[in-house]
Amino acid sequence: MEPKKEIHNKGGRKPKLNPVKHRYMVNFNDDENALFRQRFEQSGLDCYSKYIKAVLFKRELKVVKIDKTTLDYYVRLTQFYRQFQAIGNNYNQIVRALKSNFGEKRALQMLYRLEQRTVELVVLSKHIITLTQDYERRWLQR
Repeated sequence: MEPKKEIHNKGGRKPKLNPVKHRYMVNFNDDENALFRQRFEQSGLDCYSKYIKAVLFKRELKVVKIDKTTLDYYVRLTQFYRQFQAIGNNYNQIVRALKSNFGEKRALQMLYRLEQRTVELVVLSKHIITLTQDYERRWLQR
């Protein structure tokens, strides 16, 4: 009897050098699934996993971080803008009312006061613009 020889070749497939062993799962609703299938068919690829990999790794992904303080600042700035628009509308109405309801001297006095307040608003709006530009330069990342 001869001793048994060790078998080095077990048979079957050769092991892959870099096996694919990490899997992820995603769920779609009917609309999302229809859109996914439509885009998959347009891609011309033959396998869903190849399509998903192509979409994920061949396109540049942009990460958007929302800063709560910046959002609050712009909301308040928008409110200021609306108030300035309202003041502009009221300005026109006041000038018409002064012209039609008061004498020339009284109307000129009121217009002078209105002009002073308007200059103050212009200075304030320029200051707001300066602060906004400074804020964007110092705190917003581009």
